Amino acid sequence: MPPAQGPAKQPTTELDARYSSALHPRPGAEDVTPTEWAEAQRQLRAAEIFWVSTVRPDGRLHVTPVIAAWHGGVLYFSTGATEQKARNLAHDGHCAVTTGGNSLTEGLDLVVEGTAEPVTDAGVLEEVIAAYEEKYGAHITSPEGTFHGIGEAFRRGDVVVFAVAPATAYGFGRDDGVYSHTRWTF
Repeated sequence: MPPAQGPAKQPTTELDARYSSALHPRPGAEDVTPTEWAEAQRQLRAAEIFWVSTVRPDGRLHVTPVIAAWHGGVLYFSTGATEQKARNLAHDGHCAVTTGGNSLTEGLDLVVEGTAEPVTDAGVLEEVIAAYEEKYGAHITSPEGTFHGIGEAFRRGDVVVFAVAPATAYGFGRDDGVYSHTRWTF
């Protein structure tokens, strides 16, 4: 069962100076601070592509891109029941979901670690569908959209919808060469 809906749990926030500009000062880095959780959530809501990392039963990693929606403090994604990531999560629900950019000097990369739980509650599924439709718009709602019909696939159970409530999350910030490494613990 997915985490209960309601106010999102607020994490403790810590700057890890070992991997931030605080230990290796450069101009502009003397005041490096951790990224606020509110900013991380804003980025999670806005990101269009995520990467899900799971572990196969034999220990090998499996990484694949997905679309996902951040809603109520939980990250939701879906996959076919017979796809590799679904089989991996059935064996071991622990996973990491990442998003970010490819610039060396700008952006915020995010890693959400947690346990993927299948969502079966019809009310939660409707909230997730609404979050997907709001976020991805015509990609999901238009007959010409890349993922048209995904809401109905969720309702019919044609795909497995997973909820990942963060246990730990990390933010790797880059601001014109000033680097920060934030850890959020829930």
